[in-house]
Amino acid sequence: MDTLPTYVRDRFAWRRRLSREVRVGSLSLGGRAPIVVQSMCTTPTQDVDATVAQCIQLAEAGCQIVRITAPGVKDAQALRHIRAGLNAAGWRDLPLCADIHFMPKAAMEAIEHVEKVRVNPGNFADKKAFKIIEYSDADYQAELERVAERFRPLVLRAKELGRALRIGVNHGSLSDRVMNRYGDSPAGMVESAMEFIHIAEAEDFRSLVVSMKSSNPKVMVAAYRLLCARLEAHGEAYPLHLGVTEAGGGLDGRVKGAAGIGALLEDGIGDTIRVSLTEDPVAEIPVAKALARRYQPPPFVADGLAWPPQEHLDPLVFRRRVAEIIRLGNQLPVGGGQVPAVLAPAHVTNGASKLPPDLVVDDPYLWGSSAKGPVPRRDQGNRRSSQGGT
Repeated sequence: MDTLPTYVRDRFAWRRRLSREVRVGSLSLGGRAPIVVQSMCTTPTQDVDATVAQCIQLAEAGCQIVRITAPGVKDAQALRHIRAGLNAAGWRDLPLCADIHFMPKAAMEAIEHVEKVRVNPGNFADKKAFKIIEYSDADYQAELERVAERFRPLVLRAKELGRALRIGVNHGSLSDRVMNRYGDSPAGMVESAMEFIHIAEAEDFRSLVVSMKSSNPKVMVAAYRLLCARLEAHGEAYPLHLGVTEAGGGLDGRVKGAAGIGALLEDGIGDTIRVSLTEDPVAEIPVAKALARRYQPPPFVADGLAWPPQEHLDPLVFRRRVAEIIRLGNQLPVGGGQVPAVLAPAHVTNGASKLPPDLVVDDPYLWGSSAKGPVPRRDQGNRRSSQGGT
């Protein structure tokens, strides 16, 4: 089995993942742009005045992209009036994203009016009937071709209009086809996204943003990390939208959202974020801004600077770290194949111990300079060779 690249370049030096820059209206996502904060309207989409008002409230709070649900064609048609209302109110540069489920026709209508459309690969064209079906390779490919036929018109229209698309995978709504082959897993989530990426790339369309959302932060983090490795192996680095679905409200919701989003930001992963709370969406903005602030401006690796060599570590196989031999107290060798040595500070050591340490030191922070000298190990003659240190 081929080894995937790691999801981060350096485990010890923080570097933000350098992704492809995608334009969403007048706003840049990815590349060297700062992390973008998003939220989502909770008003009925066909209530144009209420939706425009909430979009303005979000923008005034610091939201940079507003997502609006469009479950049907009439909702998608209302986006034209919402866009016009925002333009008239002086918010022409506020990008809107339509959220589409189940309805390719709604997506085709929405792409005419907003700067970005999010589709869920699990239900955009695939079935979700909870049937136990064993797909042969031929059946699987036939279903995938049918999905491509339904997604391709949206890709082509987005390309014509200069719009962006978000491939928004949700752990809770993977298609039957993907579930039967990959299970309810991060691998299935990533495969679902990669299928839609391949369809878009076949039309030379790369204004893509990708998300791997789950209500379980552990699943969400694992899926994004696997996606980063798959994209690097594929030779692309699309910008990533981070979020934990159904995070909840109050402190619990904030902690749950921060646990998933923060873990990935610490990896250098993520170009735009939304903290989903079951509250007024305006309350999401300060939480997201606080998470993003730590990583603004992003310290990228300078152009032309080579990445350090990647470590290919197997988390399921134990392997000791290789270290050079050094001598503590000028006598006790550690590292370089020695059994790990036991050191103890002088103030907690007495000579009556049945298991004396290898070395007693006056100050645990000054291992070499303040050593009183080595204490012979009882098993000194039976030290086995292994890689390790203290």
